[in-house]
Amino acid sequence: MHTPDSPYLYEEVLVSPMYLAGSNGTGDAGFAPVAHWPHHYLDEGPCQLLVTSPDQRIRIGWFGDDFELWKISTATEAASATRWTATFNHVTPAEIVAGLTTALAHDYAEADAYHGNGRFLANPSIYWADAVRPLTDAGWKRGVPTKPGTVEIVAPDGQAGAVIDRRSYGPDDETVTLWAGPPGWGTRAEAVFTTRTPSHLIAATAAVMADSAPVIRERHQIDRRMEHLVTLTPAAPAAPAAGPSVSRAPTPLDVRRTAVTQAVHRAARVPRTAADLRVMAARSRTATSTRTGAPSPVPTAVPLLSPSAPRRSR
Repeated sequence: MHTPDSPYLYEEVLVSPMYLAGSNGTGDAGFAPVAHWPHHYLDEGPCQLLVTSPDQRIRIGWFGDDFELWKISTATEAASATRWTATFNHVTPAEIVAGLTTALAHDYAEADAYHGNGRFLANPSIYWADAVRPLTDAGWKRGVPTKPGTVEIVAPDGQAGAVIDRRSYGPDDETVTLWAGPPGWGTRAEAVFTTRTPSHLIAATAAVMADSAPVIRERHQIDRRMEHLVTLTPAAPAAPAAGPSVSRAPTPLDVRRTAVTQAVHRAARVPRTAADLRVMAARSRTATSTRTGAPSPVPTAVPLLSPSAPRRSR
């Protein structure tokens, strides 16, 4: 038995499979691909942080204390109706969200701003399999659908999957759901995409779920009900054996560990309210202005607030 303040609980561990790792309490990984886009900190309403593309056709909202933690949408113009929406709940690892935001950042960079185009506005493929191809390529199999007119793809361990709704639906209906973990408010991760979401964007999100690379979490961030479903490996390297030490170049995993650890530590120091964030940003800009040519600081995502009853649930 470990006491609540036991250092053991704050030990960093590698969690595998990644889709069962849950949230680490911050949105850093999900916002990283669009860190250079405008950030809007909101004092009113459930959305605490809104990151938009420079022309505001892509909107990424962070709802720090809601069941649906992320809401991502696009429109043909800044003031036009939403074309499609993707939501990620509070259990979904931000690394999975990053699969979508990375693809959006790439699509936006490739788009012609003067013609109002972009792959992020493309029509979805007529073949449902295109949206989940990374899963089937990784060995995920067709499962038994729970509802008529749907297709289910299930991971080899049975703890994650995708549900594709092939029935008649309107433009705003939910058509693809990626899920991971047992049913339950604190255990099941869900990413839901509406009808007109481009297939390649769903596939980019699914590709991260199919990735076998572990992610870093602190032990206390793993729900106790999930511990028997994941593999936890201490992130700290083992103590070297006696004898002369041999230096080595950092591996990609070393780099990833360092980046995630720094992101978590940064987020832990961020004020929790939007008002505090505005003050922090103003101070940072003032300090930066005294250094000629220094780049402006990139805001850090708002950390997840203390657990509370969700405002919405499925």
